[in-house]
Amino acid sequence: MAETTQARKSGQALYYGTGRRKTSVARVRVVPGDGNITVNGKGYTDFFPRSTHQISVLAPMKLLGAEGRYDVHVKVEGGGPTGQAQAVQHGLSRALSEESHEARKELKDAGMLTRDERAVERKKYGLKKARKRPQFSKR
Repeated sequence: MAETTQARKSGQALYYGTGRRKTSVARVRVVPGDGNITVNGKGYTDFFPRSTHQISVLAPMKLLGAEGRYDVHVKVEGGGPTGQAQAVQHGLSRALSEESHEARKELKDAGMLTRDERAVERKKYGLKKARKRPQFSKR
């Protein structure tokens, strides 16, 4: 917490964003820096070993051309790696959209500010899964 109070005292811009996907929630904090991205205390390449997840996390920064301008600190919980990566992307997009009106427009046009509402449907009683029914028997 000392880091955030120092950033506020020194007059640096500080942006926050919360991203969600499936059951994952990512709290993203963006401060001016040299482009370090940490997720739950690890580097994002260590936390997300798959290249598709890494590309997903970096997409908002690449779109705005802000790769080396900000340090990003993320706390993510819940869900699996794909949901977490997409939650980080959503949270980072929301945080970067606070920077300027042009950035918000670019991110919105790319569809990165829209929360993907799809989630696993719950299992209903009398069914084997959410929608699968037991086999019909005439006799």
